[in-house]
Amino acid sequence: MPNVLFYDNHLLVLDKPAGILTQPDGSSTPSLEEEGKQWIKEKFARPGNVFLEAAHRLDKPVSGIVLFARTSKALSRLNASQREKKWKKEYLAWVSGSLEKKEGTLTHYLVHGSFRAHLSHPEDPGAKKCLLSYRVTEEEKGRSLIHIELQTGRYHQIRAQLAAIGHPILGDLKYGGIDFPRLALHHFRLSFPHPTTQKILIFASPFGGS
Repeated sequence: MPNVLFYDNHLLVLDKPAGILTQPDGSSTPSLEEEGKQWIKEKFARPGNVFLEAAHRLDKPVSGIVLFARTSKALSRLNASQREKKWKKEYLAWVSGSLEKKEGTLTHYLVHGSFRAHLSHPEDPGAKKCLLSYRVTEEEKGRSLIHIELQTGRYHQIRAQLAAIGHPILGDLKYGGIDFPRLALHHFRLSFPHPTTQKILIFASPFGGS
């Protein structure tokens, strides 16, 4: 059963383990969404189908907080608040090497390729500007733990941008990372306005990827 961080009539916040899909992909691979639906059915004794849809997604190998809407109205309002940049998404990642600049902002242009993101130029078709801020919080044995705050939410953004500066995430073989038991990227904190009360909710999840 999923690790439930919060629920009410509008929301379900789950802590996703690494290696599970956020949403079904048409295969028999389990997904967090399906686990969430089953939990709701059992928790509220719902015999039929239940509405549950992710307001954002994490890649299969990434762990951490995922926010689901329990109604279409909540989903619409969450999508709107995310477009209005009222969300704050923070990640932790172990990367290879020691960063020369211990904090800063990364700006790149990426295009969505076949199952990966590629560096591009602003004028390239499909190029999207990607921004994130980072801060090194720990260094040990040729690796660094960095705190990341997303300014944009692009496909594989964190993975591609860190690889682009020569510090790929541990375990991210797709982007040149060294072999590691798992992809060392975790969505550890999320804040956003509740879709009905507008109260700012903050959720945190400990990172077990070291």
